[in-house]
Amino acid sequence: MRSAIFALSILFLFTYQTGFAQGGRIPVRAKNGMVVSSHHLASDVGRDILQKGGNAIDASIATAFALAVTHPSAGNIGGGGFIVYHSAEGKSTTFNFREKAPLKASRKMYLDENNEIINNSNHDSILAVGVPGTVAGLYKAHQKYGKLDWAELVDPAVVLAQRGFEVGPMLTEFSEFIEEHKDKYPSTADVFLKNGQAFKPEDTIYQPELAETLKRIRDKGPNGFYKGKTAQLIHDFMKENGGMITKADLKVYEAQELEPVTGTYRGYDIISMPPPSSGGVTIIEMLNILEVFDITGFGPNSATSLHLLTEAMRRGYADRAMHLGDPDFNENMPVAQLTSKEYAKQLSASVDLEKASVSDSSRFSKAHLLPESEETTHLSVVDKDGNAVSLTYTLEQSYGSKIVVKGAGFLLNNEMGDFNAIPGYTNSYGKIGTLPNQIEPEKRMLSSMTPTIVAKDGKPVIVIGTPGGRTIINTVFQVIVNVIDHDMDIAKAIEAPKMHHQWLPDVTYFESWGFSPDTERMYEEMGHKLNYRSSQGRAMGILIDWNNEMYYGAADSRSYHGKASGY
Repeated sequence: MRSAIFALSILFLFTYQTGFAQGGRIPVRAKNGMVVSSHHLASDVGRDILQKGGNAIDASIATAFALAVTHPSAGNIGGGGFIVYHSAEGKSTTFNFREKAPLKASRKMYLDENNEIINNSNHDSILAVGVPGTVAGLYKAHQKYGKLDWAELVDPAVVLAQRGFEVGPMLTEFSEFIEEHKDKYPSTADVFLKNGQAFKPEDTIYQPELAETLKRIRDKGPNGFYKGKTAQLIHDFMKENGGMITKADLKVYEAQELEPVTGTYRGYDIISMPPPSSGGVTIIEMLNILEVFDITGFGPNSATSLHLLTEAMRRGYADRAMHLGDPDFNENMPVAQLTSKEYAKQLSASVDLEKASVSDSSRFSKAHLLPESEETTHLSVVDKDGNAVSLTYTLEQSYGSKIVVKGAGFLLNNEMGDFNAIPGYTNSYGKIGTLPNQIEPEKRMLSSMTPTIVAKDGKPVIVIGTPGGRTIINTVFQVIVNVIDHDMDIAKAIEAPKMHHQWLPDVTYFESWGFSPDTERMYEEMGHKLNYRSSQGRAMGILIDWNNEMYYGAADSRSYHGKASGY
């Protein structure tokens, strides 16, 4: 990794420009602070907060609220997520603001008399909405570590909602969908149609109702969301449309500060999110398995390297399915064992360097878990003092439930679909649903979100995360391996082709454009089943060169509007 940093330092001497936008494999360079997110306007909001003297927590909060306006497919106040924080002094912590099941939720709430899910209701209905956690989580982080006034962090989002911004291709496609289905989503049509018609590219979208909701949050903190007018709007809308969430659900919601899950990899510290995120535990387990092998010697994207990545993924995802859920409802999750070096050595001993393992579903009884959506968003921040934030949050599917709260202007999540809707049914096609993640009132659904910070000698070195549903863990895993083992800079590590294996179904997905036919042939000859996808993840990362006091930011080119913004 040292030579990559040196090369970037030389490059910086010739090409550095303040605020220069990252493109492709060339990272943005900055000396005082860096924000990387899925929308350029939100990244610039966060950068401005840093320039005003805000710290990494402040900038991450401002960026997250801005994304709730500019990136409504995933940025949100109607969803939830996680923060991993590492201070310049070496302290690390996390904030859990994952959504909860409503008080009226029940174990078989989506099933008919034949134990079948009714009309995909756990994903595509108002019953799929979990109690939102974003506002509570951002406020809790601010109260503990923020520097600037709360109102100063929320106000840029208010301005964006009032003044509007240019509609891009993704939002145009959503608007066209809503125009086609406006009878099903009338309150959404009020926001995402222009005079009853779909937005066209380069139209300006104004969101006055969202601006008023954000003003209440700005002026009253979480009470402006979980109590008062916004809470009443949510309560009334749910009641009128057959939903479950009430003012009582909103009143009792609380975010949590949790100890991070930690491990090491080749002398680096891995700091990530504990359950109810499965990401931190799984990525540490996979890195521990991989550490036994000379992945550097096999080279990036060789058949053997891809084989070893797959075998680590297979074992990590099997344990994820078997053991992980909300710790408030699962007292005996073996987190310490799953993240231990000793356990990884046992698992690595079962890896054959020349032959694929078999994903055996017989070790499970029958359970059911529907696949997680890939529409999440991530932002990474480092301030001038070296404080770092890795924040991932989501609505679940793209635009969540696609349901806007009437009069409040924001989209609701459909996170209840991340629970196991059919207790006791597993099959070889990837439907997994073990006891730890079955529905209970106030329980948080298991997540794959993996905001992660890699540190060395107490200082953050890599700040990374991505959207991508169950592929999230594997994308973050590969970025870390690309930097540490294959000496890539942060932009190349993010842009490099990605692959995904999740135990069941027993098939590996390659990005279709990224790997040579010879490599694919050799990989299949080892016994792996191979399929293709066009794209995996949209990682947002920062690499910190402490020797030269330089930050390198990279927004994945797979993200249409992503930007690394530094100063």
